[in-house]
Amino acid sequence: MSEYIKKPFKKENGIFSFTITDLETKKVTEFYKVTPFPNYKDDDNKQTILEKGNRNILAQKFKNFIGYKKKVLEVGCGTGQLSIYFSLGTNNKIVGLDPTIESLKLAKNFAIKNEINNIELVNADIFDDVLIEDYFDFVWCNGVLHHTKNPYKAFEILSKSLKNNGYILIGLYNKIGRLRTIFRKYLSKLFGVKFLEIFDPTLKNLKISNEERKSWIKDQYFHPIESLHTLDEVLRWFDKNDIKYINSIPSCDFEISQNYDNLFEENPRGSFYSRLINQIFMIFNRLGSDGGLFIVIGKKNIKNTSK
Repeated sequence: MSEYIKKPFKKENGIFSFTITDLETKKVTEFYKVTPFPNYKDDDNKQTILEKGNRNILAQKFKNFIGYKKKVLEVGCGTGQLSIYFSLGTNNKIVGLDPTIESLKLAKNFAIKNEINNIELVNADIFDDVLIEDYFDFVWCNGVLHHTKNPYKAFEILSKSLKNNGYILIGLYNKIGRLRTIFRKYLSKLFGVKFLEIFDPTLKNLKISNEERKSWIKDQYFHPIESLHTLDEVLRWFDKNDIKYINSIPSCDFEISQNYDNLFEENPRGSFYSRLINQIFMIFNRLGSDGGLFIVIGKKNIKNTSK
């Protein structure tokens, strides 16, 4: 048995596999089976994955902060580009978990082809709780929990696998900041998908392939399971699970300017008013135009109860 897996598994084609039985999770796996996200281009290699990752300032800062000789879990890794990016040029142990076996096979094939040996892949449902507790130094779960049947329960399970003083980064669709995307979604039902080609800023501004464009449209506008959340809601999740708030995008506090250089330095939680206003501002800035995803970073801080 792998040292970080606590339940019996099959290992097929180098992937640790569990049987997916939950009907809601199966909806998601069928969705991504048809349209793997984000998928690979034919000419992708280590260098192109590094270049893509470095263009993602959040991923770049996260990778730099991780350092070396750490254990990192990416939850909802899909076809594995980000997990592979985190693995390249480091001696960290990267684990990518996803319920869609077809996506993981693409990741595994890429890793074998490019001789990437410090990444392992787990095909499992979050809710089956297959990972041991207190193992990972870092957990990355960006754009995933809002596609589950119970986002809080999923967070609760994941936070158990985090070491004390370990960091967790989660990204969720914001209840206010996603309004522009929701508006475009309903207009697309009236005017067709071509409407999105004109009015979705990501599709307009990014030079991406037709397959990537189709994947983006399906993921943003036609996902079978989607929920919306707020900063205050996530802060309550943190408090219930011994996670100290560190930082967020957008910021919780009026006094904190959004500086990606200090993402992992502890910042004030602000007030209900400041958090509300900063989430309203998402509607009008890039966060809102790119789907209304907000990021919250926390650090596990279990109080010592020994006398």
